[in-house]
Amino acid sequence: MNFLGDVYDWFTDPDQWSGTAGIPHRTFEHVQLSTFSVLAALLLAVPLGVVLGHFRRGGTSAVIVANIGRAIPSFGILVLLVQVLGIGAGPTFVALVLLAVPPMLTNSYVGLANVDDDLRDAARGMGMTRWQMLWRVELPVASPLVMAGIRTAAVTVVATASLAAIVAWGGLGRFVVDGMAQGDEAQTFGGALLIAALAITAELVLALVERVVVPRPLRARASVRRAPAGPDMEAESISVG
Repeated sequence: MNFLGDVYDWFTDPDQWSGTAGIPHRTFEHVQLSTFSVLAALLLAVPLGVVLGHFRRGGTSAVIVANIGRAIPSFGILVLLVQVLGIGAGPTFVALVLLAVPPMLTNSYVGLANVDDDLRDAARGMGMTRWQMLWRVELPVASPLVMAGIRTAAVTVVATASLAAIVAWGGLGRFVVDGMAQGDEAQTFGGALLIAALAITAELVLALVERVVVPRPLRARASVRRAPAGPDMEAESISVG
């Protein structure tokens, strides 16, 4: 009970809700870094995955290269980047982009590459151009898998952005790092709780975005999907209802 009381006192302390070291400002820093990282990864990975999936060429090699990043811990990448870029938000931003690219690229490529050939043939038979077929047929069909990759990347980035505090930057990870350094368990727990709450919020917000982007008949398809490493790159899904 003493620990929970300390956590309650930490959250209700007025000093925690004002200034550059307060919860609102740290949350803004965390959201800002996470948002820019996800957007940068999206601009890099999704168009490339869509193009490769549409033409069904070079995608397997691109996905293999992108997935190399999954084998390297984010902390290890961050340490290497600090040697090059110095401390601050820069190394964390690059590390988060590299972390977010693989699921976005993989899901975008597999989603487009696995569009049924009969749908493509029907679109051609209706006289659609290549651009119309991509925009009106392939992307809507692939949208559940593409959005699953974006959601996975975004939640991972929000959780991992706490590493920014290790390289002398802000964000909610600052509470965890400072709490551990000061032996303040309430602050450490409070920071971890805030990070978890923000990750859950990101998941819920993107779930709403998915309902807008994904056509209604396709919403019942899997919201969590995985692309195997096999040569055929067929998507597997786990239905959640």
